[in-house]
Amino acid sequence: MMRVLEFIVALIIVAVAAVVVGVVMPSSGHIERSLVIGKDMRQVYDVLNNFRRFPEYSEQRDADRNIKFDFSGKAYGPGAEVSWSSNDGKVGSGKFTVASADPSFDKVDATAKKSTVVWNVDNDWRGNDKHFTIDLERNGSRGQLTKATWSYDVDYGFNLINRYSSLYIHGDPDVFVQATLNNLQNVLASVQNVDYTKLIPYIEQTQATPVLMVSTSIERKGGLEALNDATDKAVGEIQAAAKKLGVTTTGPRIIYTTNYGDQTYTFDVAVPISATSLSVAGQTVELAVAKSPDLNPAAASSSADAATAGGDNTPGGHDRFGRLIVDNDVRAFLAFGGPALKAVWNGTAAGVPQTRDLMKAYAQTHGYKFDEVVNRFYDIEAKPEVKQGDEVKQYAEFDVYLPLSWAPDQTPEQAAGIKPPSLDDSSDQAPASSSTAAAPASAASTGK
Repeated sequence: MMRVLEFIVALIIVAVAAVVVGVVMPSSGHIERSLVIGKDMRQVYDVLNNFRRFPEYSEQRDADRNIKFDFSGKAYGPGAEVSWSSNDGKVGSGKFTVASADPSFDKVDATAKKSTVVWNVDNDWRGNDKHFTIDLERNGSRGQLTKATWSYDVDYGFNLINRYSSLYIHGDPDVFVQATLNNLQNVLASVQNVDYTKLIPYIEQTQATPVLMVSTSIERKGGLEALNDATDKAVGEIQAAAKKLGVTTTGPRIIYTTNYGDQTYTFDVAVPISATSLSVAGQTVELAVAKSPDLNPAAASSSADAATAGGDNTPGGHDRFGRLIVDNDVRAFLAFGGPALKAVWNGTAAGVPQTRDLMKAYAQTHGYKFDEVVNRFYDIEAKPEVKQGDEVKQYAEFDVYLPLSWAPDQTPEQAAGIKPPSLDDSSDQAPASSSTAAAPASAASTGK
């Protein structure tokens, strides 16, 4: 009997000791890890302020390659949500929500030194009020680097079991923070380190439009003069072809960028026309959307045989992109159609390549999917340059487009009602307003 009493007393003592230890243990938990990322702070801020690229850098993907992610809530900023489910018990299921972002995205410009993004955490980790806080701070002599400090905080309250779980805060939460931070740096490595804070892009639903097109190229050392000469020559060929076809041109010229190389710039010049079907070589052909060429070896061999036989250049036929062959140089197809990221550049054509770089980086950090090989960048000269003699009275306005395959309906700027720059106002918006654009480049300057 005494042994039973001793055992009961021992249990009581252990229980009391466990309660006392639990009471004196901390009622909250905190861990943090830091990493300097070689990117502009706005880029890091944007990636963390939406979840469209989260599956690429989440530690959960490392644990379970078959994990499923779902997006809900807002596309960007507070209210954006990502949930996951996994058959791996260690990964489980849960949800992250962007709770706050300070300051707002339009205030995170080149002058901002710090910013903070907070995610609420809803998963099977013990505790309440679980959240990540990611503090960003500009680093580097020119502010081109970002120190990211990712912390995890949890409130255990008076739940003793939860308080004991603080002993394991350096387990799953710590592993998630460190691994995800490292993966984030790897994902951002593919983004060009440019400051796009003055860019005001919109997502536009473009309509399929019939065009005539001519391919051409220039040596970049020829500058704007070479670009203008090649463009004018191509437009002349298109206008002559349109006259023969009995159609009219209906809009300004369009330039599709094929390859903006170090030495050579290869591009297509297109002009919208009034008809979606054309009569070529005695047959009426409905224009179709251009497609990517078949990379299948057998198909490529067949195409080569056709080219050898001269079939690929026969008017009325189609080239390897599915475009109607009008003559040796002119092709016809349906351009555009679908969502595209649009930005405005006011200045000379020499500023369009920089605008493309800014747009590409912006699309990458916001998680918009695109394929610039299949669906290329293009720009439209919305308003031509106005000159009086050699003096520029008004710079040209270029609408630059990047076709998208996966994107929300609006950009954050669009949703906030921030207007893109225009030659019709005097606002100093970017990429650059007409009042701040560079003077016309000489023939020796870099071409588009």
